[in-house]
Amino acid sequence: MIQLKNLYKIFYDNSKKEHIVLKDISLKIEEGELVLLQGVSGSGKSTLLHILAGLLKPTKGLVLVEGENIASYSDYHASLYRSKKVAYIAQSFHLFDELSVEQNLLAPLVIKQLSMQEINAAIQKALEIANIAHKADEKVANLSGGEKQRCVIARAVVNDADIILCDEPTANLDRQNSLKFIGIIEKLKESGKTIIIATHDPLFQELKCVDREFHLKEGQLE
Repeated sequence: MIQLKNLYKIFYDNSKKEHIVLKDISLKIEEGELVLLQGVSGSGKSTLLHILAGLLKPTKGLVLVEGENIASYSDYHASLYRSKKVAYIAQSFHLFDELSVEQNLLAPLVIKQLSMQEINAAIQKALEIANIAHKADEKVANLSGGEKQRCVIARAVVNDADIILCDEPTANLDRQNSLKFIGIIEKLKESGKTIIIATHDPLFQELKCVDREFHLKEGQLE
């Protein structure tokens, strides 16, 4: 279970002016739920996902994942948390264009000290989940936008993370590829993953597997 308690995130500009990005956020997300974070650009969706991923620390408040306050983690322990518990899918692909699809999946596995047999098995499973196995040896630079997004999904799930965070994942996709992405998300939901999607894409509102929706406005839950 994920639980946020009285969460604030405040940034300061060069003139030390205070900007409250998240204000007094409290919510619970049960294991295996698929929830949507909705709101216009600048409402705080991405910041909230970054905090859940351990990429940002809140200014104050608790971020409890399975009872542990990840906001108190050191950088090292936050990195371990991400490698074991969290998969992050962003709207920007952040792939290595000159490497193959399969080679892009190696990075999340390097620090896990797995055997080559275990690594190959994990990569093959992730490629199949993301429906990109037929492009395993292709350089990322030669892929279409939809194929790159499926490569991002494969890289995100290769470590078999329990929590999948998606930040506007269909923002750079056409309708056909967005529907393919949604199909993969539905399968991940069926496998018991906890999935949080920040989006304003109306396609997600049509999903029957969405358990709940949270709406952010100017950093607050409506």
